[in-house]
Amino acid sequence: MTTESYFESIEQVAEELAAAHYIADRALATVLFLAHRLQKPVFLEGEPGVGKTEVGIVMASLFNTQLIRLQCYEGLDASTALYEWNYPKQLLHIRLEEQKKTGKEEIERLIYGEEFLIKRPLLEAILSSNEKAPVLLIDEIDRSDEEFEAFLLEVLSDFQITIPEIGTLKANQKPMVVVTSNRTRDVHDALKRRCLYHWIDYPSFDKEYRIVTTRVPKIEAKLAKQVTHFMQQIRSLDFFKKPGVSETLDWAMALINMQRKYLDEEVVRETLGCILKYQDDIKRFTAEIWADQERRAEYLGTAP
Repeated sequence: MTTESYFESIEQVAEELAAAHYIADRALATVLFLAHRLQKPVFLEGEPGVGKTEVGIVMASLFNTQLIRLQCYEGLDASTALYEWNYPKQLLHIRLEEQKKTGKEEIERLIYGEEFLIKRPLLEAILSSNEKAPVLLIDEIDRSDEEFEAFLLEVLSDFQITIPEIGTLKANQKPMVVVTSNRTRDVHDALKRRCLYHWIDYPSFDKEYRIVTTRVPKIEAKLAKQVTHFMQQIRSLDFFKKPGVSETLDWAMALINMQRKYLDEEVVRETLGCILKYQDDIKRFTAEIWADQERRAEYLGTAP
């Protein structure tokens, strides 16, 4: 089945995501269904660790197609994201052709072929669509510069690029595009207008409990409930970096490997680094919460 007709309903999206161990609410399933059917990029925004990147990974798995990931960062430019010429290979080929007494014009024509291109993620996504449309994950777009964002608008509009030495290369099938942002800066409206938008929030207790029991099947129900309750409580505090679902899963796995069946004060103290990643947050939690016996009991779920 081609990706163009893979999803027949919103319910199918939710069911197949769940079968792939990704728990999604109906709103997200709807956005993914429409993005798939309308062949539009989906723009996922939310706090770090809530599962935005995982959406692209899971969609590629469901479509049984290639995942092409462009990790954004400050200073990312078009050549790094699109293509570069393989200069060492070109030089070697020039020397070989010169030994054959090949003319300069013919050498120039030969060395500017597709075989001398180093394909970066965006060009790879365009050329890979000749066989089967890939999933293009543009991760953390907010970390890139506004200049790169403007360049990306052109690519997402037509999914074609012009290489002066070769000509215009166009995708035969539009890749499914998942763009993520941690909202460290505002992304320009022009980019958002080209996408279907969805905000992924921290999950409710029921949803997070389901995520934990799905992704960590060996965990016992009591410990899963304690871990989920603890994480729901800790996110109510004004930390520099609130823990996301990824930290919940890391913590649950750590507790399983420590052969713990329930939470207590000792194990929380020992594994706090699985949850909080800044020393100031750890100090604040220890001073404001863990020093208070009643609040400790509340977080552990043992309060009367």
